[in-house]
Amino acid sequence: MKRWVMIFIVLFMVSGCQDNPDKDEPAENGNQTENNENNANTEQTGNKDNDKNYETVQFKEYPGKIAPEFSAKELTEPPSGNWLTNGGNLHNGRYSPLGKITTENVADLKLEWVTSLGSGMEFKYSGESTPIVYEGVMFNITGANEVSAIDAKTGELIWQYKPKLAEGLDTVCCGWTSRGVAVGDGKVFVGLLDARLVALDQKTGEVLWETQVDEWEKGYTITSAPLYYNGKVYTGVAGGEFGIRGYMAAYDAKLGRQIWRTYTLPAPGDRGSETWPKDSRGWLTGGAPVWQTPAVDPELGTIYFATGNTAPDLDGSNRKGNNLYSDSVMALDADTGEYKWHFQEIHHDIWDLDPANPVVLFDVKMDGKMRKGIAQAGKTGWVYILDRTTGEPLIGIEEKPVPQSEKQKTSPTQPFPIGDAFVPQTVTKEDVKKDLPKDFNGKIGSIFTPFWDKPVTVKPSPQGGANWPPSAYNPNTEMFYVLGNDNYFAYAHYGEEEQEKFEQGKEYIGSVWQPVKDSPSRGTVTALDIKTNKIVWQKNWDTIAYSGILTTKGNLIFTGHNDGRIIAYNATNGKKVWEFKTDAGANAPPITYEIDGKQYISIFSAGNTLAGTKHGDKIYTFSLEGEYSSLEDIPRDDINAPPEKNEENKEKHGDDEAKSENGGGTVSTGADIYKGNCLACHGAEGAGGHNGPNLQDSKMINDKKALIEQIKNGSGTMPPFKDTLTEEEINAVAEYLMSLSKGEE
Repeated sequence: MKRWVMIFIVLFMVSGCQDNPDKDEPAENGNQTENNENNANTEQTGNKDNDKNYETVQFKEYPGKIAPEFSAKELTEPPSGNWLTNGGNLHNGRYSPLGKITTENVADLKLEWVTSLGSGMEFKYSGESTPIVYEGVMFNITGANEVSAIDAKTGELIWQYKPKLAEGLDTVCCGWTSRGVAVGDGKVFVGLLDARLVALDQKTGEVLWETQVDEWEKGYTITSAPLYYNGKVYTGVAGGEFGIRGYMAAYDAKLGRQIWRTYTLPAPGDRGSETWPKDSRGWLTGGAPVWQTPAVDPELGTIYFATGNTAPDLDGSNRKGNNLYSDSVMALDADTGEYKWHFQEIHHDIWDLDPANPVVLFDVKMDGKMRKGIAQAGKTGWVYILDRTTGEPLIGIEEKPVPQSEKQKTSPTQPFPIGDAFVPQTVTKEDVKKDLPKDFNGKIGSIFTPFWDKPVTVKPSPQGGANWPPSAYNPNTEMFYVLGNDNYFAYAHYGEEEQEKFEQGKEYIGSVWQPVKDSPSRGTVTALDIKTNKIVWQKNWDTIAYSGILTTKGNLIFTGHNDGRIIAYNATNGKKVWEFKTDAGANAPPITYEIDGKQYISIFSAGNTLAGTKHGDKIYTFSLEGEYSSLEDIPRDDINAPPEKNEENKEKHGDDEAKSENGGGTVSTGADIYKGNCLACHGAEGAGGHNGPNLQDSKMINDKKALIEQIKNGSGTMPPFKDTLTEEEINAVAEYLMSLSKGEE
């Protein structure tokens, strides 16, 4: 039992989003707009009955001002005192004009406060959130979807919101996570993994309204931070690996009802439908999710975002054509959702090279003329730089012939941006000798090399290039800063047609992919000239780069490292000028803000499932007046934490022991533990994951001792689980994996 008072609030389901995107009947067009009069009586103040599908905990009175209905000007200005949106402002540039911390004094940066949030430490969770700061209060969300309001000056907790996610939720593709929240009009807006959009009271964390955006059972989830703008809350949906129909939608910030929804897959007869086979159901199951926070240009009245992969991800044999509007940058009318323009980065994607990185808007003088630009860093390893008014390239992008596969129905050409790639795009014979096992004898290729029944190892991989970790643009240096990944992945087509069939709510990948065993994973931190798309400087890491970037007027960039470090580089030349080691993978983007004239740097350091990093639950905040040079210097009692955390940990340990005693070695128990800790990397039933090998084909799968040793100690990019799982749980996972064996000794 918890020893603090819990406030239970009733949640009434708002019916503002009842149109089912998976209905068989074709929509009249790709955009659906609901009447503003529908569902007007949807806002609830709570305390109506005892449904108890969430709880809030109030630790202290709310000390700050309440957020207004921010004007376009307030949300467009570069973030200084506050950090108002996920990307800092509506342009997503993650640049701050704060300049008290500079290259000259950043070495004096020390830890000011640390706060333990008390959730999201299990391995299935990933800490990817960008905190929001408004008038001295910080808002952050953990991978468990629990939201905290924190005194941004001291780190003291103000309130926490703890939703009860849908029981049986099993359609989360790539680790349980959330990339942030939004603030406006006295509310904190939260997208939940079970596809709910929730508005919380900014002062208390109590639920004001809730809308069921879609059905998680069909593969729809929300992992991105919502965006508040002009009285609306914008959100997309994740789920491309489950054969969904992607879309961007706008909701009334006061009531929670849907205002418009624009699908990213055109219905038959709509613009773009000619890029799919006739009589195809691809418009209902073809993916193209939107799983990052959009950007807005209020002057143009336009909202911008990038769309995800097609479904099935890796099998193009039954979807001839370019498959619009997957793998595209899209521009819509921010008020109505009407289509304006698009630019497709990958035609007929069969490599899962979708543009996962948030778009960034910028203004720069080129050839004597100020241009409105938009940049998107692709998994391909290129940055696509466009005119955001028209969608035309600002710097050339050439259509070039690429290798073909008749079976995969590949596109004859692909877009090649002029400029430099920020990661390698070819596997060479020298790479094989240097990096791959001596017994490697597979086929190798380059970007856009197709595959079928024989494995082909190529670069970049489905991890990128650039993945979800946000990029940044500094108007002073006129450089675009991006994190990149460089690793070896092999692709091959399934042998059995049965595995390629769509089944609602099940992964729909269509082929197999996996990292090459015992091959290295590397990362890059790159600065590119926004006017030329050429590399100015680059830092190389011996692990993937999986966090995000902040840049400031102080000529600095800050980023997180898998080993727990937050690192500062000189923004002009890339020289490392400061670092601090946290207690978990620093796999979220840093931010900066100012209170009472003092500039702070803050990062959520909680680890990441797909990066295989150590997990934690803490926010670290630094200043030039900070007291602690290392984590070891700070007394344990000075770390802010929920008062119930230690008690809950004791209870959880007891529960785990009880579970282990009650059938910890069974296959069914092992399957449950596998889903929570291994599925994101290795996929359902050991195949089709995002950066783990196909376990069904592993020689180890019939060797229980070897399996237990691997689970305990890990190897390569796989982390050890000996400190995360009990002996009984490890044994149960091993038994489950052995049950997946194809019977080959």
